[in-house]
Amino acid sequence: MARRFKEILAKNELCRVFQCGRIASPPVIDLYGFAGDFDGFWFDQEHCGLTYKEMEMAALAARANGMDSIVRMAPTGYNVVTQAFESGCGGVMAARIESAAQAEEYVQWSKFAPRGNRGMNTSGYDAKYTHMQQLEFAEKANPETFVAIQIEMLGALNECDAIAAIEGVDLLFVGPADLSQSLGLQGQRNHPKVWEGIQAVADACKKHGKHWGVVPLDPPYADRCYDMGCRMITFGNDVGAMRLGINAVKTAYASHFKK
Repeated sequence: MARRFKEILAKNELCRVFQCGRIASPPVIDLYGFAGDFDGFWFDQEHCGLTYKEMEMAALAARANGMDSIVRMAPTGYNVVTQAFESGCGGVMAARIESAAQAEEYVQWSKFAPRGNRGMNTSGYDAKYTHMQQLEFAEKANPETFVAIQIEMLGALNECDAIAAIEGVDLLFVGPADLSQSLGLQGQRNHPKVWEGIQAVADACKKHGKHWGVVPLDPPYADRCYDMGCRMITFGNDVGAMRLGINAVKTAYASHFKK
């Protein structure tokens, strides 16, 4: 049975995840599963526009491989949050959040009353396709659903302490690429000001007993973030793995690829 991200983080263990989006198919997820040691992944609906059926199939493949999964999305409406949960994914992550107020709204989309205003429907996977009654479902779902907020916009960075303090936010997730852009440092993900921002997130999470995640630039970047308290590190993605594999083939057969 899959260990949920919440369980892993509660023990202060490292969540080893990958990102999946442009090649979000069960065989790709199986390949990561057979490789071993990955705890799960996040789907990139923000950039890749995954459909409900694609999320449903990928979440099923995740469970078959003993992995958890969450969906990263633009915070455009409560319905996309609900659909992610009902498809069988274990959590959601809001991209490009601008403020603590917007983060709070997103949490409310993710939680049933009295904490939030998520629409009730027991016909999805999360309620075992009507095998759970409404009250039981609501009481079980609220503490179990995983909610992450990305810190990549200046507004969110400036209010990261308030965001970390929100009840129901489990993780702050740093996007160094967009953060560097927001800071006027396009592509300079190792710039001291970017690291100042990451440190602010780390401090906010430590203060409020929350965890944080990151997409590292390289292994030294990941090591530094881990030492700062990061416990969810994204080790590549589907496209990157494909590119590395192609390059490995060309390197292995270098004599046949000479121009």
